[in-house]
Amino acid sequence: DLWLKNARHANEMAQLLASELEKISEITITQKVQANAVFAIFPEAIIPAVQEKWYFYVWNERSSEVRLMTSFDTTKKEVKNFATAIKDALSRSQ
Repeated sequence: DLWLKNARHANEMAQLLASELEKISEITITQKVQANAVFAIFPEAIIPAVQEKWYFYVWNERSSEVRLMTSFDTTKKEVKNFATAIKDALSRSQ
């Protein structure tokens, strides 16, 4: 049942990621988090700065919607660090 354990962990990390992003007023979660993906609208200006250190797709360039994925080896610390990177980019963009 290793596959199930890994999937559960990835899904839990996506829920944690969504929870962390919901604390940032400039970010909007656009889809219900049902697996290991989080879709969110980021301010366009911060995307390049965050992508310098964190890999993610811009899902819809017109709306600045991004797709964030978690996996079996995503850690809570990584999720928190990603949220911090977003906050840092936001503070530098103002």
